[in-house]
Amino acid sequence: MSDAPDTEALRPGQLLARGVCRHLLSHDFVTVEELVPTAGLRVDVMALGPKGEVWVIECKSSRADFQSDNKWQGYLEWCDRFFWAVDADFPTELLPDGTGLIMADAYGAEILRMGLETPLAGARRKVMLQKFARHAALRQQAARDPAFRFTSAW
Repeated sequence: MSDAPDTEALRPGQLLARGVCRHLLSHDFVTVEELVPTAGLRVDVMALGPKGEVWVIECKSSRADFQSDNKWQGYLEWCDRFFWAVDADFPTELLPDGTGLIMADAYGAEILRMGLETPLAGARRKVMLQKFARHAALRQQAARDPAFRFTSAW
């Protein structure tokens, strides 16, 4: 069965996110997309590891997409590690030191560089785990009930 029909409606960043999520599952991380950790921020992928690790992955499909992102540093306080996910054509020399790097496409990914580990404080971790769980549950409910209208405001 071809994956082509699954990818036709997706934008470039969403294709990267799909590959990242597939790859992280092979490392026993579960993921959600477009999670809002706090007002004004929306991460592309948030991953939850088997030991409670919280990773944020920002998917950048081009130089212009990266250069127009003025909010990425705000994500650092909401995760244990931060990564960029880019495709093979992306100029990786633009990416800041200390951040992780994932090379991805719509079908998979590879972690090339781990981001620096900055463990979340216990209270912040609890908040993020609750947000992750609610976000995942709401997405599941929307998939189960087509009349359900999911918004990130929940």
